[in-house]
Amino acid sequence: MTTPSHSMLKADLLLLVVTVLAAISWMFSKEALNGFPPLLFIGVRFLFAGLLLAGPGWKSLQRLTPQQWKASSAVGILFGIAMSTWIMGLFSATNLGEGSFITSLAVVLVPLVSWIFFRDRISRANWIALPLAFAGLALLSLQHGFRPELSQVLFFIAALLLSLTFILNGRAASHVPALALSSIQLSIVGIVALVLSAGFEDWPSVWTGDMWWWLFLSVTVGTAARFFIQTYAQSMTSPSHAAVIMIVEPVWTSLFAAMWFGERMEASQLAGCGLIFLALIVNRWKAVRLWLKRA
Repeated sequence: MTTPSHSMLKADLLLLVVTVLAAISWMFSKEALNGFPPLLFIGVRFLFAGLLLAGPGWKSLQRLTPQQWKASSAVGILFGIAMSTWIMGLFSATNLGEGSFITSLAVVLVPLVSWIFFRDRISRANWIALPLAFAGLALLSLQHGFRPELSQVLFFIAALLLSLTFILNGRAASHVPALALSSIQLSIVGIVALVLSAGFEDWPSVWTGDMWWWLFLSVTVGTAARFFIQTYAQSMTSPSHAAVIMIVEPVWTSLFAAMWFGERMEASQLAGCGLIFLALIVNRWKAVRLWLKRA
């Protein structure tokens, strides 16, 4: 019989794997955008990943109630808008590490968004974390004379949308099988992005070998495996606890971007990212402290 402590440890380890896969996915996506229009890429990537999970999840999908389909689809639509915004930010981004820290603000924004939409209480730590996070964001913008780059604005909008997605996904994961939920959400993200792409982008007439390779890695490793593991892990723990583990994703992304693309940050960028990371820790300090005691 699985004990609660064993389940929480398993969830922690799985979420840590998710952060690594998420960070690597930034590299795959940036490479793929050398050949793909951004919305077409994210649409094909997520649709293929959703269909890939639909095979093994077919029995679970057949057993879903109309209410479960509705909840899963609603999260998928919101997720699709968020990821479409994110990929446009990545397309114009010059520093992936910086972009990953801005996107990670989704974790800090979860309590605020949860309070706005669901009237959940905001703790003292959350109120301390918010100004730290926005101070870090301001430092990133000050590098350009307080003229935020387009990518920074898009990453921040994506963070807002992802914070709401994170909350709704945690609620849906508690009563929808992980495989079915992941398949529905990823497929709908793909459909949303492809519809937007068809309206605003010119599609390439020829797909090169490099395009297929980066798409394959993005679909299998960066999307299907990542989101299935995340959804499964979230079903074994609370959204707040899951958010503690997820805060290390921008650190991994910055390290991989430095090794992969040779990216470097200026002092103001490092300070801004440092404040955002501090905000992530403060935001989940109670859970971080409990997690450290268990470690």
